Amino acid sequence: VSPFYDQRMAAVVPGDSLGEYYAGCLFKITGGRDKQGFPMMQGVLTNQRVRLLLNKNHKCYRERRKGIRKRKSIRGCVVSSEINVLMMALVKKGDKEIEGLTDDPRPRSLGPKRATKIRKMFGLSKEDDVRKFVVKRMKKNGKNWLCPKIQRLVTDRRLAPKAKHIKNDNQNK
Repeated sequence: VSPFYDQRMAAVVPGDSLGEYYAGCLFKITGGRDKQGFPMMQGVLTNQRVRLLLNKNHKCYRERRKGIRKRKSIRGCVVSSEINVLMMALVKKGDKEIEGLTDDPRPRSLGPKRATKIRKMFGLSKEDDVRKFVVKRMKKNGKNWLCPKIQRLVTDRRLAPKAKHIKNDNQNK
């Protein structure tokens, strides 16, 4: 962890200091824990442990009863020598493949549900049928497919009530 001292959470750091294996990689610091297991918290600009009054909107605290706040020890967002575990996300792949991380491309298990997002993902126009492009996955039994319900899908069936309402309004005039 020593190459990352005085770096903050969400900082993008080069992986060269971790060894030749990670040369050219860029990592983003996403969190960490100190020697006693206290988590780092984004927005607390210190490298020490502090006690904050936390409520349900904060990370690092899950309220047991509604409206209860609690003072908890958490670690600041700056990496120091007392950090035992440092969590990082790979931002940019380096020169070599990292075994178990970048060498095995896996398809997305879940795709977008919203019709506009599916159109954007596959470059479709408004006239194209979105239902053919939904990302499906196999059920555990290996026989059936799981297909998510497409949200905000405009079909003739969905437009029919509005057309009927407009038609009735025109007849009543």
